[in-house]
Amino acid sequence: MKFRRKAEAAPASAEDAAGSATLDEGDAAAGEGAAPASGASGPFDVSQVEGDGVERADLGSLLVPAIAERELRLQVDEKSGQVRAVMLAGADGACEFQAFAAPRNGDLWSDVRPQIAEDMVRRGGHATEREGRWGTELVCQMPVKRPDGTTATQPSRILGINGDRWMLRASFLGRPALDPNATSEWEDALAQVVVRRGEQAMPVGEPLPVTLPDDARRVR
Repeated sequence: MKFRRKAEAAPASAEDAAGSATLDEGDAAAGEGAAPASGASGPFDVSQVEGDGVERADLGSLLVPAIAERELRLQVDEKSGQVRAVMLAGADGACEFQAFAAPRNGDLWSDVRPQIAEDMVRRGGHATEREGRWGTELVCQMPVKRPDGTTATQPSRILGINGDRWMLRASFLGRPALDPNATSEWEDALAQVVVRRGEQAMPVGEPLPVTLPDDARRVR
């Protein structure tokens, strides 16, 4: 697999980070994916893909295969060295995602979705609901300030996917947020992500830890 380091920046994420990193491990082959032989639709729990032979970047709670035309980027806090965000970036947008601890057979997304919408409104934006591939999602508009001091509106599409004692929250930015019905390849990319929950007890809603691989390269 190869996550190429590129000069151009990815679309801005929902939260700014102090630094980022990319992985460099060989070329991503078109059509390479993480779907188990059963044909089940992802994202997957790690138990569903054991022994499938697919090489994935190991980020602790997240396992991400090489995906054609998508670059894996990690946003890292410069002071703590902790990974703040995981992102798949492409020419027309990006998908930022994070896994959280959830109750077994629960529906954490239905609980947190109204909270996210309320937070958007409190920060001066707005959010509406739509039905998508994984159920109800949020289409959001948030005012942001550009580096030159001017303001703009950043569109995003936020969705949650309930798994086995985990929930994967993803934010689409750029074209997949503006035109969700014509960007299914972005959803296909997200569907290849694997979550490793672990057996440790964790409070519901706590982010699952993400680790920076040894072969990650800093991008400044």
